[in-house]
Amino acid sequence: MKKKLFITRKFPAHIVEPLEEFYDIEQWQEEEIVIPRDKLLAAVADCEVLWVTIADQVDEELLSHAPKLKLVTNLAVGFNNVDVVALRKRGIMATNTPGVLTNTTADLVFGLLLATARRIPESERYLRDGKWQSWYPMQLVGKDVSGTTIGIIGMGRIGQAVARRAKGFDMKVIYHNRRRRHEAEEMYGFRYVPLEDLLKQSDFVVIMTPFNNDTVGLIGAKELAMMQDDAVLINASRGGIIDERALYDALKNGKLWAAGLDVFEYEPISMDHPLLTLPNVVALPHIGSASLKTRTAMLTLNVNALTAYGQGKAVSNRID
Repeated sequence: MKKKLFITRKFPAHIVEPLEEFYDIEQWQEEEIVIPRDKLLAAVADCEVLWVTIADQVDEELLSHAPKLKLVTNLAVGFNNVDVVALRKRGIMATNTPGVLTNTTADLVFGLLLATARRIPESERYLRDGKWQSWYPMQLVGKDVSGTTIGIIGMGRIGQAVARRAKGFDMKVIYHNRRRRHEAEEMYGFRYVPLEDLLKQSDFVVIMTPFNNDTVGLIGAKELAMMQDDAVLINASRGGIIDERALYDALKNGKLWAAGLDVFEYEPISMDHPLLTLPNVVALPHIGSASLKTRTAMLTLNVNALTAYGQGKAVSNRID
């Protein structure tokens, strides 16, 4: 008998169809709408393999409804939506998609930084709303990027890729990370500093650290107060690393110049989210890895893991 596979989103047919050789596949038929929790819990009752996205929480509750589950495949490099400890307790494997989204995400991070610094979305709205009636010297002035200091919190693959792009803009790169990146320091001239020093010295603070118990609320009111009043904060890692209420207060009260955000604590956010009311916030709908080439590569990594499991072979990219 084929193994039962449940997929929590509607993926392209050409991606899913090759798996039919190994699996009896059931798939949620909505591409843009997250499967309701009760339907997900019902769907996993008899499945051996589960293919999820970052919007799906694989936790103790779900696992208690999935007695036959042996493999969880996660369409993301981050896996804060997956309780790895709970999986390990039950002997359930899990995989993710490392390596293939580094450059695409770094490109987006730097684009977000530039858009925030130079007020690009605000300027486009200004034009489209018919407000451009003349030119004057201080019209929509932004912040220079070239020659400034960028502080990167989290110097993994994507953090280093962002840092290399910053060097192309003649920026001074400082960073904070759990472990020193001596090779990167020697090769590129990046400089390690304590977190407090990074916050105080940086014109741009970029958060690229993983989301875990150590980084929840890492940037709160105390940390934001350390930053320069004309600094820019960029987050394209995970929501929840920043205290959003404290960020709103800092931006509204002039204790921070602007913020560029691709992620939020609870996603998707509603249109009445306080941060969306501020003109000095550039907000994106979590599109860090959203290029056709990269998303296809991510799907392919998941398919490779699922194929290997279906064939009884060793599964790669395990996070458990």
